[in-house]
This record gives sequence, structure tokens and C-alpha cells, in this order.
Amino acid sequence: MPHGRARKAALLPIPLAIGCLLIAGFTSRWHEQTVHFTVLGVAWMLSGAVPLFWRDRWPYTVYALSTVLAFSYLYSDNQGAPTPIFPALALYALAKRVGPVRSSIAGLVLLAGFAAAQLATGGDATDVRYVGFVPVAISIGTAARNVRASRRSQHEVFEERARRIAEEERLRIAREVHDVVAHSLAMINVQAGVGAHVADRRPEEAKQALLAIKEASRAALVDLRATLGVLRSGEDRAPAPSLARIDELLGSARGAGLSVEVSGDPGELPAPVDSTAYRIVQEALTNTVRHAVEARSVSVRFSRDDGSLVVEVQDDGRPVETEPGNGVRGMRERALALGGTLLARSRDEGGFVVRAELPL
Repeated sequence: MPHGRARKAALLPIPLAIGCLLIAGFTSRWHEQTVHFTVLGVAWMLSGAVPLFWRDRWPYTVYALSTVLAFSYLYSDNQGAPTPIFPALALYALAKRVGPVRSSIAGLVLLAGFAAAQLATGGDATDVRYVGFVPVAISIGTAARNVRASRRSQHEVFEERARRIAEEERLRIAREVHDVVAHSLAMINVQAGVGAHVADRRPEEAKQALLAIKEASRAALVDLRATLGVLRSGEDRAPAPSLARIDELLGSARGAGLSVEVSGDPGELPAPVDSTAYRIVQEALTNTVRHAVEARSVSVRFSRDDGSLVVEVQDDGRPVETEPGNGVRGMRERALALGGTLLARSRDEGGFVVRAELPL
């Protein structure tokens, strides 16, 4: 509840007490016998409103006190006043706090007490003018309780949705940064090793390695700036990854000393499938460069099977048992996001294979 509305609700007993006093004074002219207001009588009349300031903290106690004070005044010789309005508000707060069952029990206790008081004073036990508020207060309080529960539930749903969106965005950013940086750094690391190895004996090869490092770092900076620009602005203006740029990936892998063979044609693809396939090929080649032991060649195959694009990247390195890292996890998350599957494993006959099936 907003602070303004909460403050007004907390001060509600004050206008109720003032209204009760005004009604008592206005109706006194129709009494057969003139009854004068006294300080004690007015204080007693309004005393039922005092506990209502704590109705949300101690609803049972407030309900009991307001009921006793209001009806004891009603049965006194003081000026008549609509004091049952105070237990009505207390019963409403009780129903809103504890629900219809417990508040109904409290209401039945009030009705039983009223009937007993009527019989003891010679009144009509069936006269419900002063206790007719019981079912009304319980109904309204229960309805307010249900509305509050519904709003709380909606708020929790919205918060959970916001957390889920934030988590998905965090994972997406992690995948993008990993794909952009890891691929280029892997190529730079390989070329730096080549350059250091041949610097003394074959300076021309060392120069070529340095040029490859320069190109890889330039491409990494361009992609990283584009990714950071998207994060800052919230507008995705960066060029989308696409298999149309696959020659760049293959060139980097060849520059790292791998023989790369490509077979099959992916054909025209929806943008999400196209970008996901590109990132999977990129990460698979990066893993080959970084982790494949004694790998000399890698094959990239595209095919279509039962409405899905199949992407397979396979190298000829020695069989190695490794735990899946962030790269494999990221590839699998990308495939699952499209409703596809991804298999990444070492082959018994040698090498590592990544196979993804992406629905079209």
C-alpha cells in the first residue's frame, strides 16, 4: 500500500469517532427525554475508537476491546450513539488479517453476547439492527484479504519473471563475451607461440605470426566494442553473427596451423538459427585450437535432417577425457534456447566431435 493510503487508513478511527459524535448530537433532538452530554459520557462513547489504531497489529485484542467498550456504552444511560461502528471496523480488520473462518467465529461470539444481553435487559433478541454489520464486515474484510493476496501473488510473479529475464540476460552476455574474447585470444596465443618458436631461425614466419596476432586482436576489439555498445545503449546495432562470415573463422583456424575441410551447405536460415550455428562453429574451432592434443585437421559439416539444421565439427586429435567447460556449456545453452540439442564428446578412435541439431 502506498504511504499516503497507509497513513489515511491508520487515521481512519478519527473521522469515525467524529462522525459518531455528530450523529449522536444530531439525533438527540428526537429523544423523548433530554439527555445531556457529559465529559465522561463523550469519553466513553469515543473510547471504542481508541483501540482501532492498533487493529492491524493485535486484531483479536482490538476487536474484543472495541466490542466491549462500544456495547457497554450502548446499554448505558448515556446519549445514544452508533458506537457499533467501531467493532464493525475491528471485525473487518480481523477478517482481512485472519480470514473468514476465524473472523466468523469471532462474529458468532458477538452475536451470542448480544442476544444474551438483550434477554438480560428485557430486549428483543431478534433485533439485529446493532449487529447487522457482522456478515457485512466479514464479507468485505475477506474480499479485501483476497484482493491483497492476489496482488501479492501477481507481484511475486512479476519479480520472478524479472529475475528470470535478468538471469537469461546475464547468461547471454556471458556467452557473447566468451565467444568474442575466447576465440580471438586462442588464436593470438597460438600465433604468439609460433612467433616465439621461429623468431630466431625464420624471421619471415615470425613476422607472419605477428601480423596474424594483429589481425586477431583487431577483430576481437571490434567485436568487443560492438558488444559493449549494445550493453550500454540497449540497442542491438552490432552486426549479427552469421554463417556468411564463416570464412573469417576458417581463416583463423588455418592460421593456427589446422587443415580445415568444409562440406555441405546450410542454405537460407532464420536469423536465430544462423547466429547460433555461427557461434557453435566458432566455439568448436576455438576448443580445437586450445585443447585438441596433436590435432592436425578439422572438418565442418552442414546438413539438413527432418526439418533441422545439423552442424558437426570434428577434429583428429588424440582421445582425451576432459570435463565440459564454459564453452561447451554455452554451446548447449544456445542450442537448447532454440529447442535443439547438442552433443560434445571425445571419440574412441580419436578426436573430439561437436554435433548440434537446430530446428528450422
